[in-house]
Amino acid sequence: MSFESEKPFNDFQHFARGIRRSGDFTINESNLLEKYGTAMMELYNGTRKPKTEEEKVFVKQITSDEVITDHNAKIFKKYLQVIKKYLQVIQPRHLHRLCSVGNDDELNGNGYMNGSSDETSGLD
Repeated sequence: MSFESEKPFNDFQHFARGIRRSGDFTINESNLLEKYGTAMMELYNGTRKPKTEEEKVFVKQITSDEVITDHNAKIFKKYLQVIKKYLQVIQPRHLHRLCSVGNDDELNGNGYMNGSSDETSGLD
């Protein structure tokens, strides 16, 4: 049988609550990814050589830009697109401050921050 692996596929780095609970995949897609995802990832990364004809077709369709007809390749391609979407969302935010810091005279109480001025008030 193709896509056999000893451990289930979990990607807690991108899906903290699990692939099944992410809401991006149907039940059948998440079941297939959890069952065969480890083997698919190894084939995609090149750490595992394809053993069957089905795995060879999977590798060919995932690595090329042609139309994907294999069911397993479609689901894994969807997984890769969802990860890319999450990586684009998790970019560092730029911080913009709307306040400015005055010069040293204002901070020492010689200006507007103190509330008083050098002139004496006419309220004697």
